[in-house]
Amino acid sequence: MSNQKIQKPTLTGQRFKTRKRDEKKVFDPTQFQETIVQGLNQTGSDLDAVAKFLDASGAKLDYRRYAETLFDILVAGGMLAPGGTLSDDLTRTEFCLFTAQEDLETMQAYAQVFNKLIRRYKYLEKGFEEEIKKLLLFLKGFTESERNKLAMLTGILLANGNISASILNSLYNENLVKEGVSAAFAVKLFKSWIHEKDINSVAGSLRKVGMDNRLLELFPANKRSCEHFSKYFTDAGLKELSDFARNQQAIGSRKELQKELQEQMERGDAFKDIIASAREEMKKNNISEQTMIGIVWTSVMSYVEWNKKEELVTEQAIKHLKQYSPLLKAFTSQGASEILLLVKMQEYCYDNIHFMNSFQKIVVLLYKADVLSEEAILKWYTEAHVAKGRSVFLEQMKKFVEWLKNAEEGEHGLHFTL
Repeated sequence: MSNQKIQKPTLTGQRFKTRKRDEKKVFDPTQFQETIVQGLNQTGSDLDAVAKFLDASGAKLDYRRYAETLFDILVAGGMLAPGGTLSDDLTRTEFCLFTAQEDLETMQAYAQVFNKLIRRYKYLEKGFEEEIKKLLLFLKGFTESERNKLAMLTGILLANGNISASILNSLYNENLVKEGVSAAFAVKLFKSWIHEKDINSVAGSLRKVGMDNRLLELFPANKRSCEHFSKYFTDAGLKELSDFARNQQAIGSRKELQKELQEQMERGDAFKDIIASAREEMKKNNISEQTMIGIVWTSVMSYVEWNKKEELVTEQAIKHLKQYSPLLKAFTSQGASEILLLVKMQEYCYDNIHFMNSFQKIVVLLYKADVLSEEAILKWYTEAHVAKGRSVFLEQMKKFVEWLKNAEEGEHGLHFTL
């Protein structure tokens, strides 16, 4: 056996340096905050200089990582602790939104600062929306003047499309609503929004995010009525918003009513019960007969799976409408209701191409069922029709209208066949 010592294998290799980009950076906003605060203190209240400073600093500072800190400083002068108070132990500046003058012109200038910053650094867009959402949740931690400035700024940003109306979800926070903070903030916000654009801009943005029917939720449950909303915002000088909310409430009621009517038809409820229920809703929601006949027509026509073949759909429609004519008759006691029904029929037959050749036959059927009068049909023919498919439908109706004009009293409905 050899006395030679066996050498143990050793691991050898080259030591690699860790790349800087692979090293995990520690989140430390203190240095970032000091640099931004120092810059803002130097630029002071000159907002053009502020915008230029922020533009240049983005090339040297990590805006992506410290976006929340950046926006906190620009709005409140320093980093915000939960609840909206300023962190005591950190540097702050007196040159920020909350210390600026409380007027629309100053807030418009601040909106420009944010707009330029986000246009230059597109990746800040999402972070800015998150910041606004957070600030709205912190409203109770701010003074009344600070809330007013934030409301005006938010309204301007919404009007100019810099942020989505979905940020308003924060205002439905239970505590903010309960203490009346949400409603008071909304007044200032909508005033500046409408001042920048108009009520149509507000309506369009709210519809886009499905919030057009939620305005009443700015008030606690015991005050959540159209009447209270209307008075509160009208007294605050926002009658356009009151009218919009009232209109949205009416649309919501009509949709619910249409849904209920269709459910009643599907269940096979007696016409007298459906009519009684609909009349009760008319009274309760102040719905006119003209509005109601439109709802009834839509419900009756939506209740059926229509044949896709033009030659078969007319026969199907005649059979269906003959059955439901008592329901239509119940809500055409006024001439204006009959005209509206004719217009609805015209629009329906135009929008649903398989019905283009059915219009005249439907009119004759409803005339014979005493739903439509001679006077209403003649008025629709001469002046009350709408543009949709006008030439086609007037041509279809020509013979029947001539018959109505020429037939002797008492003969109507006896000699004109479908």
